[in-house]
Amino acid sequence: MEKTLFDLLYSIPWTAATDFDPNALLISGICADSRQVQPGNLFVAVRGVHADGHAYIQSAIEKGAAAVLAETFTPEHLSLKVPLLTAKDTAEALGSAASNFYDRPSQQMQVVGVTGTNGKTSTVTLLWQLFTRLGATCGLIGTVENRIGDQILSSTHTTPDAVSLQRMLRAMADAHCQYVFMEVSSHAIHQRRISGLQFAGAVFSNITHDHLDYHGTFAAYRDAKKQLFDDLTPRAFALTNIDDKNGLFMLQNTKAQKHTYGLKKPADFKTKIIENDLSGLYLQLDGSPLHARMIGEFNAYNLSAVYATAILLEQDKMETLTALSDLRGAEGRFDYIIDPKNNIMGIVDYAHTPDAVEKVLETIKKLKKPASKVITVIGCGGDRDKTKRPIMAKVAAQWSNQVILTSDNPRTEDPTAILKDMEAGLNPEDLKKTLIIENREQAIKTAVRLAQNQDIILVAGKGHEKYQEIMGIKHDFDDKEILRRVMSDE
Repeated sequence: MEKTLFDLLYSIPWTAATDFDPNALLISGICADSRQVQPGNLFVAVRGVHADGHAYIQSAIEKGAAAVLAETFTPEHLSLKVPLLTAKDTAEALGSAASNFYDRPSQQMQVVGVTGTNGKTSTVTLLWQLFTRLGATCGLIGTVENRIGDQILSSTHTTPDAVSLQRMLRAMADAHCQYVFMEVSSHAIHQRRISGLQFAGAVFSNITHDHLDYHGTFAAYRDAKKQLFDDLTPRAFALTNIDDKNGLFMLQNTKAQKHTYGLKKPADFKTKIIENDLSGLYLQLDGSPLHARMIGEFNAYNLSAVYATAILLEQDKMETLTALSDLRGAEGRFDYIIDPKNNIMGIVDYAHTPDAVEKVLETIKKLKKPASKVITVIGCGGDRDKTKRPIMAKVAAQWSNQVILTSDNPRTEDPTAILKDMEAGLNPEDLKKTLIIENREQAIKTAVRLAQNQDIILVAGKGHEKYQEIMGIKHDFDDKEILRRVMSDE
């Protein structure tokens, strides 16, 4: 596959730094990582979080780059016999060039982006399930997995890098996908990984404390989310959770068609919880009854967003409601196991922010029997936002009868130091009901041994993940599988 450089630069403001004919230069691919450059590639120098691509221009040319797009060049670069061109924002240009290289695939499908602190994975998974049941061929891009129709692809990031994303969208278009539902992280928005995409619509779930290690302040984190909506076209829809205090803020500057959903405030798509128990949710959704297999108020919000999205994409209301009643939640999201022998429930959930932990524990409190105890096993990831660690421990202690602080994915940090950060959030009363067991498997085993008839165990933080990352090495580790095995052994 080749394109002329001129074709790749469509809609990108650029300036030639050396003399060349963009119509005469064929490009075989686009790359922003000099280590992966192949002969004939366009190398785009992007200023990243950990490295600046401008420092690797020479290396990219030595590997055979046919042209280089950068924000600035040194005199040494200008002496090289390779076409050089500049753009004001190469991160933005990278996505647009990749979109052009792959023939603008997002314009050939209806792409819906879902952003927010919590609920992204559940919402896109439910959307993929729903539209597949309604007879469409769909793509899914998310934290747990990527899908092209029924084909499952592994996922390493919530939102892939700009070139990988456009390549994947091209594969989805070639597979005749009509809809693509994708999680859009704040990192991806800020780093312009979604540049060059044409969204049919965007959905906002909620925003709470997270990723301040990257964004610095909550306002910067919130503004990154908002950028997704600011960039929508007038033909797109912008759907927001009106019950979130920042919900309407997301719509302030969008040119898209504005819509709201919610459970508490008046909304375009209003939902009311009639019943919420272990058999599922019974809802009044947009004036119609719906019994869903999922549990908890947070799933009522997810279902509301999914239903509203379907209606905005012109699906039949009754067919949508019928299909919704049979859907199941995403793996690792309030994923529960019942031990009938000991009458204990174990719940695995991806909750890894203070708000998510509080929501899942609040749901458990509403579902549990009065005499039931709640035992929470929880840790915090290393090399991530440290400010949320004491808060998460405090939330767990407030809502639980017993807390076991343990290791999550320590990555390159000392697990003991992470646990000390968490412990700092606990007062003397909290500490009386808290155990600290660094080994995660041992912590889960201890929780099961402490549990008695009708008790509920929450294992929070890792959800769907099948590994534990320690000192940069990923070890096989599956919370749900370990919980199931330990419960059967007891």
